[in-house]
Amino acid sequence: MSARNAGPFGARGGAVIALVGMVLFLVTLWTAGQSMDQPPTTTAGASARGRGFDGYAAMASYLEKRAFKVDALQNDAMLNEPGLLVLTPPHQTDLAQMERMISTHRRHGPVLLIMPKWKPSGVIQRVPNGKYQGTSVEQLDPTMPRWAGWHDELALDLYPLASETSTGRWNGLSASGTLPEIEAVQSAQGKGLVALVTDSESDRVLAGYLEDGGDYPALRDAAGVYDGGTSTGGGPGLYPMVLVFEPDLLNNYGFARADSSQLAEKLVRTLLGRQDKRIIMDLMLNGYAQQQRQGPSLIKQAFKPPFLAATICLILAAMVLFWRALHRFGPPLLAKRAIAFGKRALVANAAGLIQRARRLHLLGGPYADAARERLARTLALPARLDPAAAEQAIDRALLVRSPQAEPFSLVAARLRSARRPADLVAAARQLHALERTLMR
Repeated sequence: MSARNAGPFGARGGAVIALVGMVLFLVTLWTAGQSMDQPPTTTAGASARGRGFDGYAAMASYLEKRAFKVDALQNDAMLNEPGLLVLTPPHQTDLAQMERMISTHRRHGPVLLIMPKWKPSGVIQRVPNGKYQGTSVEQLDPTMPRWAGWHDELALDLYPLASETSTGRWNGLSASGTLPEIEAVQSAQGKGLVALVTDSESDRVLAGYLEDGGDYPALRDAAGVYDGGTSTGGGPGLYPMVLVFEPDLLNNYGFARADSSQLAEKLVRTLLGRQDKRIIMDLMLNGYAQQQRQGPSLIKQAFKPPFLAATICLILAAMVLFWRALHRFGPPLLAKRAIAFGKRALVANAAGLIQRARRLHLLGGPYADAARERLARTLALPARLDPAAAEQAIDRALLVRSPQAEPFSLVAARLRSARRPADLVAAARQLHALERTLMR
C-alpha cells in the first residue's frame, strides 16, 4: 500500500474553512445584489437619510413601521412608477430639475414637497464657563428659500411664535398638535392656495395645495372645501401636489412629538387614497443621485424565475461537492511513478501494455524467431543458413539429444499459429523446454 500524505487540516478544520468561505461568498453576492453603493446615512442635511434635527429619517422609519413601502429615489427611473413622491430640496436646488421631477411624477402619483427652512450660517464654538472646550457645531438659522420664477404667486413668511411662553399650535386634517420650540414659523399665502394645516392662533397656512384646475376630492374634503369640485382642467391622470411650508411639522425635530407623526400619516394616506402604500423619498436634490442602470441586476435576476431553477441546481451541486470532499477516506495517496525501476518492472510494464492493447497473438512469431537465433548460436550453426535450414539443423541436433522429443520446427509453427493466450503459453513453455534440452 502507498503511504498517505498527512494534510495540514483535519476533516473538521477543512469543513469549517469551507463553510466560512461559502458564507463569505454568499455575503458578497448579497451585497452586490443589494447595491451597496447607496449613499451613507449622514447626521446632517434635510434628506430622507439625514439624522440631524432637520432631516427626515424619522419620518421614513415611522412610515415603514406603519406598513408603508419606502424607497429611495436616486435616478429618474422611479419617477415613472406609482406611489407618493416626497421631495425635500435644500435652499440651493436646481429648480428646473425639481420642476421636471414634479411634472413627470404627477402623471403617475401624487407629490409631497417639503419646503426648506434651516440653512447653515457658519461654525460656532462651544465655550462653557468662558473656557474653550475645543468642540464646534454647525449653526443652522431659519431662512426662507429664494426661488425666483417658481410659483411666484406664493409669498413666504417667517414669523415668531405667538408668545415666549407658548410654542404655538396647528390644526388640520381633523387633528391638532403643538409646534416644536423654534425661533420662527414658516408659512405662505397666495392666490389659489388651499390650506390643509394652519397655525391655530393666526390661521397662517403651514401646508396646503394649489388650485391648478385639477379635481382632488380627497384634498377638498380634508380642507373642508365643498364647492368648486367640478373643475378637471388638470388633465386626465394628473395627481395632486401638496406643499408643506413649515418643515418642522415633519422633520426629525418635529417627530419628537406624537401628533407630528399622526399628521404625517394622515397626510400620506390622504394623498395616496386607494393607491398602493408606496412612498418614494427623493435623494437626488440633496446630491445623492446615481446613474440609471441599463437593466436589472444580474444577481437579483438569478434568484427570480425562470433563472431560480438553475441557481438552485448550482447550489445543490456545490453542496454535493462539499459533501464528497468532506467524506474522503483520509488524505490523498502519494503519487506512484509511471514506470517503476528495474528490469522486472520494465518487462511487467511492457507486458501490461501488450495485454491492454489485446495484441498477444502477435508475440508467437517473434518469440519463436528469438529462440531459433539463440539455439543457432549455441549449436554454432553457420550464419548463412536461412530460417528453414536453421530449424532443420536444430531438429537433427534435438533428435540426437532426445529422440522422443517433438521437433523444434513443429513446436515453433504451432507457436506462430496460436491465437488464444492459453495456446500461446503452452507452446512457449514447450519451446523453452526444448531450448533447455539443447543447451545442456
